Amino acid sequence: MQSRDNIHSQKMGEHQRQVEECVTYLRDVSPFCPDIIIQLGTGLGRFGDTVDKAISLPYSALPHFPQSTVDSHKGNLILGHLSGKKVAILQGRFHFYEGYSTKEVSFPIRVLSLLGAKTLILTNAAGGLNPLFLPGSIMVMRDHLNFLGENPLRGPNVESWGPRFPDFSTPYNPGLIKLALDSASHCKIQNVISGIYVCIPGPSLETPAETRWLRECGADAVGMSSIPETIVAKHAGMDVLGLSVVSNVNDPDNFQPILLEDIIAMAGTMEKQLEKLLLEITARV
Repeated sequence: MQSRDNIHSQKMGEHQRQVEECVTYLRDVSPFCPDIIIQLGTGLGRFGDTVDKAISLPYSALPHFPQSTVDSHKGNLILGHLSGKKVAILQGRFHFYEGYSTKEVSFPIRVLSLLGAKTLILTNAAGGLNPLFLPGSIMVMRDHLNFLGENPLRGPNVESWGPRFPDFSTPYNPGLIKLALDSASHCKIQNVISGIYVCIPGPSLETPAETRWLRECGADAVGMSSIPETIVAKHAGMDVLGLSVVSNVNDPDNFQPILLEDIIAMAGTMEKQLEKLLLEITARV
């Protein structure tokens, strides 16, 4: 009977093989190695259509890529140029609540990091927890709380990918945080703030009691994504910037129903401003 250590090693070996096969495939088909990854979240996928495309690949064409099951995530990898930079746009992501492990959720980031990308810009739609926030704000993530109950680095470590115990004293690059806030000011985009993001498993949205507790934990906004990708990017030595579109702000003492349709609609109304901000940030990176 196999030991638990052997089973873990075999699983990690399979994951490493799949990552490396996808890296090899992309090296063969990609016209360049991207410098910047931009991952587009719920309701924000149209930004990928603005890129000067070199190549666009559906996730289904990429070896071992998970497939997005959420309607608002198109599921394409776009390689092209944006503000004079070589970028990889992930038009849609995967979520823990879809049944994927955090290793699978973060698979695209691991692959693109091995292609040579040095900067990751994450976007997502989130619910506001801070009572001072307004719906339609853009929150620059300065820290996070991982309440998924799983870490994509769990299991044997691949030393060539990153250290066993990566430092997380600055999960989001301070220079990029300042750059994002300066870019928002330059572009005259209102209601851009910074705060702490918390990731919950989902897919059920938070209850009034959970909202109150998450506030007490110090979180300013809550979502169901982005942290596994951040962890893998930091493990790979990348600089990370996170941007959350705050779709609603709920008062646990006067709780209102939260509908996914409303979250997507609010993200859609903010897409033009986020697009403007992303263009300015990319130009300055």
